[in-house]
Amino acid sequence: MLTDCHTHLDSYSDAEVGDVLGRARDVGVGMVITAGTTLASSERAVALTALYPGLFAGVGVHPMHLDGPLDAAGRKRLLDLAASTDKVVVMSEIGLDFMDGMPDRADQYQAFRAQIGMARDLGLPIVFHSREAHEATLKVLWEERAYEVGGAMHYFQADRDTAQRALDLGFHISLAKPLLRLPELQQVAASLPLEGIVLETDAAPQPFKAKRSMWTEPRHVRDVAAKLAELHETTPDHVEQATTANLLAMLGERRATVERYLGLAPIPAVPADGGPT
Repeated sequence: MLTDCHTHLDSYSDAEVGDVLGRARDVGVGMVITAGTTLASSERAVALTALYPGLFAGVGVHPMHLDGPLDAAGRKRLLDLAASTDKVVVMSEIGLDFMDGMPDRADQYQAFRAQIGMARDLGLPIVFHSREAHEATLKVLWEERAYEVGGAMHYFQADRDTAQRALDLGFHISLAKPLLRLPELQQVAASLPLEGIVLETDAAPQPFKAKRSMWTEPRHVRDVAAKLAELHETTPDHVEQATTANLLAMLGERRATVERYLGLAPIPAVPADGGPT
């Protein structure tokens, strides 16, 4: 079974989500996490999980969607959502974004720190966003003791040193479709320990693409896994087993719950040297 640790399916209708997940199942993707970016999308993500056994949720406010500090009412709503179902398995998508035109950095820092604190209180791993802000993001994660819950660096496209620093903090590296086209990222991915990697697609509606069939969906995580297998000179099956085991281990206390929903026997970790070469 393959897993997609980060998508944004909340903008689809219920029926469309079912179709997307069906196409994912057809290629062996059995677990998908859909992440919130606002309070409303977090609510929608949680609601969707009640409809599909293989769909789980993250709750959080993305730095680019802040319109001020994350106030007490917003924090309470996130806490209530996380407590509303055991299918909330990560705090996501949270982080820092220092691109031009993004919200005030003071508000970003406040919201990021607050949500890390909530994740620690809830025992939820953090899937974090970092764009043009890696130094600051890793510093905040260290200062706020995010290593106590771990998680993943989402949609990773940075250098080897940044990857190692995230790994050293107890986080996984989450690889997506950029791995298929960026030679420098391929070099970094080839050098990373397989036990430190999880997979994602960051799938969301893409109406800017000419054909609906070209939209990124969770089914494309199989393409990412195949490329990673090529780079590590191993088999796609080994990458599938390893990255799924990595994600389940990353979920900590939520692991047993996820395995129950998916009808899985406990999946052991795959040794780094356990696959054919």
